[in-house]
Amino acid sequence: MEERFKARLELAKLPRNSSPTRLHNRCQLTGRPHAYYRKLKVSRIALRNLGSNGQIPGLVKSSW
Repeated sequence: MEERFKARLELAKLPRNSSPTRLHNRCQLTGRPHAYYRKLKVSRIALRNLGSNGQIPGLVKSSW
């Protein structure tokens, strides 16, 4: 019982954001948490804007 109490005190000392379950992938440009491309680290909306402006080499925005 005493060991468990000590362990809880040690866990309580840690900052909240040190837990890996609290981390979430977010777009580096907009901070958007959804529709995130891991390889590019941007959201789909930011990717489309960058592609339209010609800032990503090899990416061509398609339209029909």
